[in-house]
Amino acid sequence: MTLAPGSRRALWWWVCRVAALAVIAVLVWRLGTGPFLDGLRAVDGGSLAAACGLAVLTTVCCAWRWRIVAGGLGVDLPLVSAVAACYRSLFLNLTLPGGVVGDVHRGVSHGRDTRDVGRGLRAVAWERAAGQVVQAVLSVAVLLVLPSPVQDAMPLVALSLLAAAAGLVAVSPRMRRAAGRSGPRGTLARELRDGVLARPAWTAITLASALVVAGHAATFLVAAHAAGVSAPPSTLLPLALLVLFAGALPNIGGWGPREGVAAWAFAAAGQGAPAGVATSVAYGVLVFVASLPGALLLVAACLRRRRTPPAQRRRSRTLTRWNGVADA
Repeated sequence: MTLAPGSRRALWWWVCRVAALAVIAVLVWRLGTGPFLDGLRAVDGGSLAAACGLAVLTTVCCAWRWRIVAGGLGVDLPLVSAVAACYRSLFLNLTLPGGVVGDVHRGVSHGRDTRDVGRGLRAVAWERAAGQVVQAVLSVAVLLVLPSPVQDAMPLVALSLLAAAAGLVAVSPRMRRAAGRSGPRGTLARELRDGVLARPAWTAITLASALVVAGHAATFLVAAHAAGVSAPPSTLLPLALLVLFAGALPNIGGWGPREGVAAWAFAAAGQGAPAGVATSVAYGVLVFVASLPGALLLVAACLRRRRTPPAQRRRSRTLTRWNGVADA
C-alpha cells in the first residue's frame, strides 16, 4: 500500500516524536530519574543570568544573519524587528514539537509584512542552512584538534567536507548560468548567489554564525559547571558541540536526542552518563528561561492584533493573497 505524501509526512512526524520519547524513556530506565532531577536542581541565579546574557548575543547574531540573507533576497528587514522575531521563534521552537515551528512563524510573518510569503520563508531557510554549514565546519575543526569520542572519525568527515566544498566550486559556473534563467531553479540559484555566497554576505554570515555557535557552546559549559562537572573546557567543548548537533535532530521542544547523545558522549569521555544527562537537562532549562522574552513578545503581538480593526486585518490578508497569486 502506497501512502499519500501528506500521510507520509504525518507518519514521519509521529515516528520522530515517538523516537524522541523513546530516548528519554530508555535513559530513565537505565539511569533513573536522578540525573534529570539533578539537572533541574542545578540551575541557579548565576547560571540563569549568564544564559540570558549569552542568549542576547546569540539572538542578535541570528537576527543579523537573517537580515543579511533577506537583504540579498531583496526584502527589507530592520534589525530590531528581526531580533524580536528571533526571540519569538526561539520560544516557539522550544515549546512546540518539531523544533522548527518558530522559524516557520517568523518566515510567514516577515513574508506577510513584505507581501511575499514565499520569499520570507526562503530567507529563513537559507539563513538556517547557512548557520548549520558554519556550525558543521567549526565543529569538525574543533573535534579534529581536541580529544573526543569521535576524534578518530574526524579526518574522514573533514575530507568529506572538503570534497563537498570542491563540488560546490566545480558547479559554480553552472549555478551562475542557472541564475540568469527564469523558473524555480533560476530563483534558487539567484538567491544562493545573492543572499548567501556574495562576498560581503558570506563573510558576515560566517562571523555571525561563529558567534552563535560560541554562545550556545558557552551556555552548555555554564550548564555543565552548574551541574557539578569539573572537567576542563578543553574536555567539555567537544562534548558540547556534539550535543548541540544532536539538538538539530527531530525532537520534542529540544528534548530527546540531545539527552541521549549527552549521556553517550559524557560516558565515552569518562565523565559518566548521569553527568551528561544532568548537564543536558540544565542546558535545556537555561535555554528555555532565556527564551521567555519571546513569550512576552508573542503576547504583545496578540494584544496589538486584537486592537487592530477587523476591516484592516481583512484588507492586509487580501493584499498578501493577491500578491501571492501575482507572483505565481
